[in-house]
Amino acid sequence: MNNRQIPAEYSPNTPKRTKWVKPLILAVIVIVIAILPLVIKSSYILHILILTFVYIVASASFRTIAISGQFALAHAAFLGIGAYIAGMASRWLGWPPWFTIPSGAIVAGILGVISGYPFARLRSLYYSMGSLFLGVAINTATSAAGIWTGGYSGLTGVHPIFTGSRVPYYYLFLGLTLLSLIALYRFEFSRIGLNLKAIAQSHQVASSVGINEVWYRVLALGIGCFFVGLIGAGYAHYNMVLSPTSFNLAATLWIVMYALIGGIESFAGPLIGTPILVIIPEVFRDLKNYSPYVSAGILIIIVYFMPKGLVDLPNLILSLFRNRKKDKKAARAAET
Repeated sequence: MNNRQIPAEYSPNTPKRTKWVKPLILAVIVIVIAILPLVIKSSYILHILILTFVYIVASASFRTIAISGQFALAHAAFLGIGAYIAGMASRWLGWPPWFTIPSGAIVAGILGVISGYPFARLRSLYYSMGSLFLGVAINTATSAAGIWTGGYSGLTGVHPIFTGSRVPYYYLFLGLTLLSLIALYRFEFSRIGLNLKAIAQSHQVASSVGINEVWYRVLALGIGCFFVGLIGAGYAHYNMVLSPTSFNLAATLWIVMYALIGGIESFAGPLIGTPILVIIPEVFRDLKNYSPYVSAGILIIIVYFMPKGLVDLPNLILSLFRNRKKDKKAARAAET
């Protein structure tokens, strides 16, 4: 007889209703987020929430690349590629947003794949350095392209999608964020995602069982760049003014920090870390000049006390509670 234990989630004795708990919680969260514009009347707060959506997709797509064990330090540059392609198509060709936004995503994805091949066999620090120089080169080329990109002064004249209220933009970016997160989630927890994680664990073992390391890493880079380009293209029509400084190395480092603080090992990590680092500094707006130092301090504390990020905080609290309970039981047993 097979005596292997069956995991609880696959056990026939597990109540079927438990599998609906997480989807139900997620549905409630999405509903709450969807009704926020009905409660919040401040245009500035809606602007901050829209930026939060942009950076959630940026950090989540960065993490999609990172699950293969590579840190791509050119991610904000591909956010800029999507934005500039959409902006230039709108400004110079007069294309409607429903063409410019997919075009920005597709071009960013294709360029991600093309640029991925020369760096595909670089690993660890060498890959990060190569991608860093690539991001600087893209940003420099954008600044030096003259009238087509607006040069160092930035591109203006991008046509808006909506006029007046920010509420339609809020729902547009909410929709783009949900679409991107669902696609990235399905990608990560597919066979392809499992192969990427296997490559991150040991590329030699993965190659020995027939996993094509180069192909999978380039595919992950293309998918990540596609979705960051998608949200960047939407941002172009929202902001209507594009500046190279919005997509430089500093912007990439913020994206990396969002993922690290939330927990880069978990899909929910960027969804937790990004709102905290985008919204909280706005609450303490008077101290905004010190936000880089505060964020760096938060990162150091989390790395030291919570290596898995803020996403692991409930487990840490639960373990502390259990340890205290065990200590109390042990003390009572010692007294008797």
